[in-house]
Amino acid sequence: MPRPIKVRRISCNPEANYFKPRGIPVAELEEVVLSEDELEAIRLADLEGFYQEKAANEMSISRQTFGNIIRGAHKKIANALMYGKALKIEGGVVALKERRFLCDACNYKWTLPLGTGRPSDCPKCDSQTILRMFEDPAGG
Repeated sequence: MPRPIKVRRISCNPEANYFKPRGIPVAELEEVVLSEDELEAIRLADLEGFYQEKAANEMSISRQTFGNIIRGAHKKIANALMYGKALKIEGGVVALKERRFLCDACNYKWTLPLGTGRPSDCPKCDSQTILRMFEDPAGG
């Protein structure tokens, strides 16, 4: 019996999740599905230039698992490019990294997804004395 898949922590939420070759109607295309954790691996290794060990730590997975994910992602992307297939980004066992905040005035705590900007005021009391909490509630 295989081990359950560990949740992979991701930071990216792509603006576009579907790419297709120009001039071919969608109805005629085969699709290759790239999971969100595979996209995150591509971002960390190829765009950010992280070594596998650091990228694996960012995703809260082992280096070996990261290597397997990136290898599979590269193969899927090459398949889509070489054979004129659509690339669809969806799925995977993932959790979007979040940032935690604390209102210094009323002690209200809340989370926001990474990349959404710093809040200017507390959603509960409208105070502008916002503190960032750095411990990770998920333990990763």
